[in-house]
Amino acid sequence: MNGTNVSSEILERLAEELSDLTPEARKAATYVLENPRDVGVSTVREIAEAARVKPNTIVRMARQVGFEGYDDFRAPFREAIRRGAVDFPDRVRWLQDIRKSDDLGELYADMVTEAIRNIEETFAGIGVTALKDAAEAIWASRRVYVLGVGVMNANARNFTYLASTGMTDFHAIPQLGSTAIDDLARADGRDVLIAMTCRPYRTEVVDAVRIAAEQGVRIIGISDSPASPAIRAAEHGFVVAADTPQFFPSSVSTIALLETLLSFVIAVASDEIVDRVESFHRRRHQLGLYQQDPE
Repeated sequence: MNGTNVSSEILERLAEELSDLTPEARKAATYVLENPRDVGVSTVREIAEAARVKPNTIVRMARQVGFEGYDDFRAPFREAIRRGAVDFPDRVRWLQDIRKSDDLGELYADMVTEAIRNIEETFAGIGVTALKDAAEAIWASRRVYVLGVGVMNANARNFTYLASTGMTDFHAIPQLGSTAIDDLARADGRDVLIAMTCRPYRTEVVDAVRIAAEQGVRIIGISDSPASPAIRAAEHGFVVAADTPQFFPSSVSTIALLETLLSFVIAVASDEIVDRVESFHRRRHQLGLYQQDPE
């Protein structure tokens, strides 16, 4: 179906109804079946013009397969584009479409464009081997410190929380009422420091990385430039794209990288991590921390 898999159920339903449609509606449905990617980025008039039918024919076709109108029919196709289920040119057309939608359409398009670009640029520059090597260093360590200040502090704590479901001795720093340098006082070559900072680089992160390196700590640096002190001092360095139209550096690619890194840690870990994760969640269920599904 020309690569559009998220909307395949709708297309299958449309194909089943094809013989029951009027000749004009069948003409419109045939165009959609042959060009499903166009639906998510086109208005009803644009689709009608391309299919060489009237706009109300497109609306009748949408209703024939269970939708109130064209906008409802188009929604799953737009969602496929948002989730990256189609090629880049289709995302461009979608962005152009929302840019024209209303007063905030341009801002929305700019934010989405940068988020997509940041993730693509970040992972284009990172290989499987680099992630595997960093993951093995984490799993083999005695203790892992995850350092971030400002907006990066939230990223560090989120990563630490997720890691704690299957691993022990993960510590987000600086801890409350402390400094990163103090938190690293007993760290040595058996430990790993994951340090994150983007321009303008925070001095407390740069200082902590320098001191950790002097103590023999293995460093995983995450920053927005190969010239960053966090990268230059790191044994494993990862450059993330953090551009945004806003006043703050984007965390989208950093979070994506951290989630990917954690998945690699789990992949290279020994079988005991499965028991740890199961035990962690079993206990949380026993303590009533999760809402139970109704009987």
